[in-house]
Amino acid sequence: MDKKMQLPKTNLPLTQNALVVLAKRYLRKDENGNVIETPEDMFKRVAHAVASSDSIYDKTADISVLASVFYEEMTSMRFLPNSPTLMNAGRELGQLSACFVLPVEDAIESIFETVKHTAMIHKSGGGTGFSFSRIRPEGDPVKTTHGVASGPISFMTIFDVATETIKQGGTRRGANMGILRVDHPDIEKFITCKTKTDRLNNFNISVALTEEFMWAVERGDDYALKNPRTGEEVRRISAKHIFDLIVESAWSSGEPGIVFLDRINRSNPTPQLGEIESTNPCGEQPLLPYESCNLGSINLAKFVKAGEIDYESLSETVHKAVHFLDNVIDANRFPLPQIRENTLRTRKIGLGIMGFADMLISLGIPYNSDGAILVAEEVMSFIDRESKRKSAELAQKRGNFPAYKGSIYDRPETPFMRNATTTTIAPTGTISMIAGASSGIEPLFAISYIKRVLDGTELAEAHPLFLKAVQRAGIYSEELLERIAQAGSIQGFKEIPEEIKRVFVTSMDVSPDDHIAIQAAFQRHTDNAVSKTINFPENATKDAIRRAYSLAWHQGLKGITIYRYGSRPVQVLNLKKDEKDDKQTQAQPASQPQPVEEQPYVSNGKIVPRPRPVRTTGVTERVRTGCGYLYVTVNRDDQDLCEVFAQMGKAGGCAACQIEAESRLISLALRSGISTQAIVKQLAGIRCPSPIWQEGQQILSCPDAMARVLAAAAQVNVQRKMDDIKLCPECGATMEPESGCMVCRSCGFSRCS
Repeated sequence: MDKKMQLPKTNLPLTQNALVVLAKRYLRKDENGNVIETPEDMFKRVAHAVASSDSIYDKTADISVLASVFYEEMTSMRFLPNSPTLMNAGRELGQLSACFVLPVEDAIESIFETVKHTAMIHKSGGGTGFSFSRIRPEGDPVKTTHGVASGPISFMTIFDVATETIKQGGTRRGANMGILRVDHPDIEKFITCKTKTDRLNNFNISVALTEEFMWAVERGDDYALKNPRTGEEVRRISAKHIFDLIVESAWSSGEPGIVFLDRINRSNPTPQLGEIESTNPCGEQPLLPYESCNLGSINLAKFVKAGEIDYESLSETVHKAVHFLDNVIDANRFPLPQIRENTLRTRKIGLGIMGFADMLISLGIPYNSDGAILVAEEVMSFIDRESKRKSAELAQKRGNFPAYKGSIYDRPETPFMRNATTTTIAPTGTISMIAGASSGIEPLFAISYIKRVLDGTELAEAHPLFLKAVQRAGIYSEELLERIAQAGSIQGFKEIPEEIKRVFVTSMDVSPDDHIAIQAAFQRHTDNAVSKTINFPENATKDAIRRAYSLAWHQGLKGITIYRYGSRPVQVLNLKKDEKDDKQTQAQPASQPQPVEEQPYVSNGKIVPRPRPVRTTGVTERVRTGCGYLYVTVNRDDQDLCEVFAQMGKAGGCAACQIEAESRLISLALRSGISTQAIVKQLAGIRCPSPIWQEGQQILSCPDAMARVLAAAAQVNVQRKMDDIKLCPECGATMEPESGCMVCRSCGFSRCS
């Protein structure tokens, strides 16, 4: 966030983080980018716009009374709708849905029509999901051109480029989900399509697993790959081989995720309208083509009183939230007429939760315990049941959703239902920051963390309930918070009482089995799906990933996303374009030979720099950094690279001195025989408070930029671990894995939205 941006004034109990997020992404601004709306104004705007839908069904309805009810639910942080509703309700754009699913047929006209629709949706602030399973495989004949098909992955690249171009006006970055059935002939290429990190960066990808495939894995059988154009079997392949390939890729990069497609369709509420083929970008909302998801979340932390769950108050909020979300559908200005038609036909809403970890802490229940599973079952079954009670009540006044006949509700015991689905567990990234709540159903990512404030200084902050606990125990200190922030977990701190350590667990303290058990508990009482990250330590084995996938299937999940800490090695540069060098851009296994170090320049038994010749040749490259343009010159003598000069656009000052010193030391190392790759390795990944994006790559600092130019000149590749790149491109803070995405808890940036 710009340090000069003034935070809005408010009487609401909002944290500074919440105010930063609101000012940057949600509040109205004038033509100069100045915030002209307070948080109170925003909530009033949203409440009135959504409440106004009541007049469609009751011309005498007092909109102001209902708007006050909605305003109270939001400002008390008991309930918040998804981000597009907060951003756009009551404004000219008026697009209130978070995400959509679009069809991709096996015809060039259909594909590019969908690309156009994707651009329109991203421009309006939504994310998109696609199944590419209908596209004929690579090499399949194309009669109209007498050529051969390029396959689904080539078309995914077109969607990716379109998304990169739109950028959604800076408020919500475009996000896509790409799904391919496991029985598609190109499945092996799809599973590994993101191992090269210079492509498909605007996509999450998931493999749609069938029951037939999973049983084949269990039995060790082969299964059939079928051409979607003809429906004919093209070959048989080992299910275990494909399953192992998925595991290998997920272990190394976190992708692909998996969705259990047959299980999703078994709970499809409107099978008469067709099969579900895809989900939204984070996987929690299976949708038919041209449907949208309209989501909101209840903050469970607000419903603990005197150590017990206040179900009476929770019931009231559930009913108000369902009313709110049903009104959102009518208030929405949909980006396409097809989306309006299909959304109104099923009127799907997705009421979810946030603050689950906070609730458990308030109840004194560890996240990784049987007690937590019981709370998850009890709370979500209550929310699901009450949401359907309210939906039925609305249906008696407003009518059933139009596709009710033939749906799963079309039976005597459920004569009324307003919404084909009522519950979804979605990521709550930025809205949980506004509410000051833990994200979704995730455990705490950290007990204490380093927060960068607007003047650039860093402060140690901690979870408010943890602060109270250590203060009561008489062990509070700033030094303790800083140590915890470095460690990530409190489990190894002897001075912290065992009872506090028992309750305050973080995501990395929770075993994958316990993560899955919590997700399964919520899934059993959720119409749609559950978005959650299953965390693994860095030393997790591939067998552990394999076991988690199998457990997820047996536990009844509709999908699963894993994140192994420290995974996802990313190539900063992919310089050589031939086949040999494309292979080298991937992370090299330890068994491959490493580059040979150059021999040092030795004189009288000592390493000394070789003399600089009178004449050198080289290139100068301009790199955009967070501090301005950096001009980097790399020169070469008759032996190899020999020197580096770098200069900022503005001369003088402390930065210029440091850059000159770095240049001299790099030049000294080059002429002393130190390999360029070794120098690049030391510089790459150094970060400053102002990282920035240039041409799809993150420039972390001036040294990082110099490493990039030096690597290009030497035609070497460099890898940065996830630890080095999981930095927010807007504020430089550390990003967290949440529900298959990376989210900044400092400023609200999300790679998925």
